[in-house]
Amino acid sequence: MVMSNPVQAFLSQANGIILGKENTLKLALSCLLADGHLLIEDIPGVGKTTLAHCFAKLLSLDFQRIQFTSDLLPADILGSTIFDRHSNNFEFKPGPIFSNFILADEINRATPKAQSALLEAMEEQQVTIDKITYPMPRPFIVFATQNPGTQTGTFPLPESQLDRFLMRLSVGYPDPSSEKALLKGLNTRLNLNKLTPSISTAQLSQLRQQAAAIHVAEPLINYVHALLNHSRTSPAFSQGLSPRAGIALIQAAKAWAFIDNRDSTYPEDIQSVLAAVANHRLVCQHQSSSQSAADILMNDVSIP
Repeated sequence: MVMSNPVQAFLSQANGIILGKENTLKLALSCLLADGHLLIEDIPGVGKTTLAHCFAKLLSLDFQRIQFTSDLLPADILGSTIFDRHSNNFEFKPGPIFSNFILADEINRATPKAQSALLEAMEEQQVTIDKITYPMPRPFIVFATQNPGTQTGTFPLPESQLDRFLMRLSVGYPDPSSEKALLKGLNTRLNLNKLTPSISTAQLSQLRQQAAAIHVAEPLINYVHALLNHSRTSPAFSQGLSPRAGIALIQAAKAWAFIDNRDSTYPEDIQSVLAAVANHRLVCQHQSSSQSAADILMNDVSIP
């Protein structure tokens, strides 16, 4: 299998904006190709919003940014029904959620009521307002950023909201050479407007179909099932992984293998995406500062 040129062009341009974060960008692209939503969690100033803007620029999709604040209301996201005196009827005025690519910026600065406005749209590709259901445009992609929960003015995302995100990533600090380039005055955000779309809407649909068709052998299914089962039975975890988490793990591993130009998945693919898929879904009994939940799970379950 030959990896599509759009994928190579996409990563090449993205690496020129988000410096020294090849693995993070590859994970984010895997999430995109797996038809999932992405949550980017980190401290302010490391490039969370820039990453989302970069992906939006590289896709030929209608884009909307929603800034989440404590006074944001569900109607500000979904839209509302307004009485039109000229037609003598109530008319629905769509909100910014009705776009192909949504950046929910600083999502945990909004109240749980505002956060919940995204639940139906992200899971069922539709919203219901005044008992009328409106379908979302396709494709429908949500990239959300959030600050660490220890920071002032944040509201934690409930487990049901977190589970709507196929992956959660952290950008992290740049490597020394990239950070020195930034300190010398390199402003990669200025290059956002120079980006050219690498993947069209039709190509995105085709690439997602190709990624979904990547082969997964029975031993690999057994490995994923062993990971799920151990997360539910091990005393290390107070909350294990659901079947939906297992499906997400397979989808992400397929997309990772596809980006690596392979037509079948390996156990290493599962391990490469496990932290991004599982860490926001697993709850440890005693959180370790040196190991994430995914690290504990990988160490406890042997590769077949």
